[in-house]
Amino acid sequence: MNATQHSPDSRPGSTPTAIDALTEANGRLYWIEERPTGDVLVTWRDGQTDDALPAGTHVASTVHEYGGGAYVTHTHRIWFVRAEDQRVWRGWHGTISPLSPEARHREHRHGDLQISPNGRFLVCVRERHTGNEINNELVSMPANEPAEPTVIAHGEDFYSSPTISPTGTQLAWISWNTPQMPWDGTRLWTAELHPDATLGTPILVAGGDDEAISQPRYDPEGVLHFLSDRNGWTNLYRHHDGHTNAVIVRDAELGPAAWEFGYTSYLLLPNQRIATTVQQGPHTRLALTNTKGVLEPIPQLYTSFKPYLAGDHRQLAAIGATPTQTPTLALINTRSGAHQELTAAIHAPHSDSRGSPELIRFPTRDNSHAHAVLHSPAADTASAQGLLVRAHPGPTANAQLRLDPWILFFTSHGYTVLDVDYRGSTGYGRTYRNALRHRWGEIDVADCVDAVTHLAYTRRINPTRVAICGSSAGAYTALRALETTKIFSTACVRHALIDPATWARTAPKFQAHHATLLAPLPTTPTCTSATSSPLLMIHGGKDTVTSINDVREFAAQHTQATLVVYPDEAHGLRCPKNITHALHTELAHIHRHIGP
Repeated sequence: MNATQHSPDSRPGSTPTAIDALTEANGRLYWIEERPTGDVLVTWRDGQTDDALPAGTHVASTVHEYGGGAYVTHTHRIWFVRAEDQRVWRGWHGTISPLSPEARHREHRHGDLQISPNGRFLVCVRERHTGNEINNELVSMPANEPAEPTVIAHGEDFYSSPTISPTGTQLAWISWNTPQMPWDGTRLWTAELHPDATLGTPILVAGGDDEAISQPRYDPEGVLHFLSDRNGWTNLYRHHDGHTNAVIVRDAELGPAAWEFGYTSYLLLPNQRIATTVQQGPHTRLALTNTKGVLEPIPQLYTSFKPYLAGDHRQLAAIGATPTQTPTLALINTRSGAHQELTAAIHAPHSDSRGSPELIRFPTRDNSHAHAVLHSPAADTASAQGLLVRAHPGPTANAQLRLDPWILFFTSHGYTVLDVDYRGSTGYGRTYRNALRHRWGEIDVADCVDAVTHLAYTRRINPTRVAICGSSAGAYTALRALETTKIFSTACVRHALIDPATWARTAPKFQAHHATLLAPLPTTPTCTSATSSPLLMIHGGKDTVTSINDVREFAAQHTQATLVVYPDEAHGLRCPKNITHALHTELAHIHRHIGP
């Protein structure tokens, strides 16, 4: 993977687009690149970037709708989930062939693929859709010939993270049941893995309703490691000979909330070295244990990392970003921090006179505190500009210290943007995240309002020129804020969740249990048509996560709502033309109602 003398080429991987699911095998890097036509698997070695599969092959899992773990490699072979049919396919010598049976209407979906060390069989999560019923299970299947998968674990509501030991004789996995989400409480299991890819008796290793386990992984010696928030932070532990011991303990998150399969936010390297991401609030850095096991920061310029690491103790491959640059795939020297970027990124213009994003810790009305990231406009008169408050989606996500094209667009037009990490956000420990429980639609709204009040009190902004924006769950926060407070003159929302209580009955199985964050019925806060403030709503016509019908009904009842629908988009805009149009539509709306 050494490439110090090479520079990025101009092939598909070089375009500034979303990249995820980074892995490494046989000195070759692989990642999934989002393109307008679909997600494509890309490979890189020695300065050469190519599509890893035949043209027109799109790779994506839709298990849980968010997917992940959509491919795995072994000795130059690739197994992947084809986006169009959700079947498992094999790629070999420029050709592809299906392995799992065909199911009507994508009734069988696969994800979180793992390959046995001998390359003979696969283990993965299968999600079966039968009428209105959805069942999740672990299955195994031969890796080199079509066959009906064998169910090896079932009966729990959800499964993830099947992990095979280096000898191929043990399997570890995670399960959880409703109404838990994977960052609320999960269980880690192990069992003997037989040569025919069936399992022995499962043994519970760790976890429960109040402990979130994620990313189980065997080290080269076969010792099982995993992330757990049992001490209030997502830290690293190991399980050996029936005992669990802490490996890395910090007041920091070593892994994100498990929204998708396939996260690799830490690497178990030879000689008992460990590389990991370390998140504290919006800031994420890389660190590596030294020969004595002490975790030391790796000097480098990136302030945000996606949860995918590859490489070794000398050179890591990571997807990093800075406040002036969108995520890019880079090779990073673990000693010097010297880096080489393999993919292109969007950079803030040199003429942009903004300062660095400012991390804010502000008091809340209940004598607690919350956090936000303040992005100043390009102009020098920040106090005279309008303020855009953004509630992140998730809601268990967080603001990132990386260039966001949406933020850059609005700061370049003279607006201040405040990204609020309201209570419930990740990056601040389990207690902070759990503060949103039974208070969704209330405490998140209060934190957004208190953030504005704090900036107004310190004379940082003009409190009469404030708008609130959000997407998905963040849109719900924005709508609630517009309805229940007088702080915001208008709102712009994308892919809005209107009524979580109703949504919980109609949403896909995985997302629906976010409703556990709501206050108990009948006091559950919902959005109504009561507010008379101007509102812009943007939605995808093929959105399967938040209902377009709910949004249409809401907009029809709202006297000052403007609804813009992109018929071919889903939960998130992909087409560059639509993204540009949406930005300018939002800008015109905000300019009209709070001024430049």
